[in-house]
Amino acid sequence: MADLIYNIAAIIALAGIVLSFIRLIIGPTIADRAVALDGMTIISISLIVFIAYYSNRIIYLDVAIVYGLISFVGIVAIARYLERGI
Repeated sequence: MADLIYNIAAIIALAGIVLSFIRLIIGPTIADRAVALDGMTIISISLIVFIAYYSNRIIYLDVAIVYGLISFVGIVAIARYLERGI
């Protein structure tokens, strides 16, 4: 039963990535594209955690943490650029 719930959650996460990618492509402003990219990174971090659960490899959790930190720094840099602060 738990595996079924995890599979459904993974499918929903993949659908979220597809919808965020569509927003990334057709977003009318750069800010919309930045938010879509941030949403995609957050969802992909959750998918990395799903992969860590299914493969029983704890090292993937470290990868997810590093990816989250790099994503945060990237979004802060984009926000500073959009405010013309760089």
